[in-house]
Amino acid sequence: MTKKLQNTTSKTAPLLALAALVLIWYFVCDREIIPAYMLPSPLKVINAFKDNFGVMMKQATVTLQEACYGLLIGIMIAFVIASLMDRFDFLYKALYPLLVVSQTIPTIAIAPLLVLWMGFGMAPKITLVVLTTFFPIAIGLLNGYKSVDNDSINLMRAMGAKRYQIFRYIKIPNALTDFFSGLKISAAYAIVGAVVSEWVGGFEGLGVYMTRVKKAYAFDKMFAVIIFISAISLLLMALVTVLERVSTPWNQKNLNKKR
Repeated sequence: MTKKLQNTTSKTAPLLALAALVLIWYFVCDREIIPAYMLPSPLKVINAFKDNFGVMMKQATVTLQEACYGLLIGIMIAFVIASLMDRFDFLYKALYPLLVVSQTIPTIAIAPLLVLWMGFGMAPKITLVVLTTFFPIAIGLLNGYKSVDNDSINLMRAMGAKRYQIFRYIKIPNALTDFFSGLKISAAYAIVGAVVSEWVGGFEGLGVYMTRVKKAYAFDKMFAVIIFISAISLLLMALVTVLERVSTPWNQKNLNKKR
């Protein structure tokens, strides 16, 4: 009974917190504590969301293409880099600090350079998404590789397994949980990276749409597109969670036993 109550509370707590935040927002706007031109009321944002949903969906198709292409390329690069760093210790020592340093550079500072080098098409947007997303995935995979039980590897070697067989049957399954943890973060970063790159230069996409409504001082539409971007990011993270459950059924069984 206590566990069921805890599970119910953990599920409803975020919804209650969100409802409280919206009520505070409505109260502040209704009492005009903050001017309407600075903070539109939730009702105005909802109306703007409904009225401009078709436009946002059209722009989202471009942003989603950039995010998905960049995320897929980022996954491939992360897999190659993490596998090589696990295989060769000198590469790990040489590349790991560079990977960490690469994440200290603000994306908003890189975006103008990419536009200058690659133009205003999709290429700079996809490149920025790749730079934004590959790091969490690479680190997740690397941690998964490094945390493999040595006894399992020794057993495989005693059975005459080749190096690639150990990698395939021991290291990759062990790294899947960490991989999906990194992928959830990268899925959210992918949308943000695409939007940031569209701010700097582009003709279509949610970032371009945000720039237009900001210049028109349509802050209700601005808040609506922010909520829309957040919803897309949450949907992508939910999709990754579904893929994780399908790909790692043994982890789900362990979680169910603990519950």
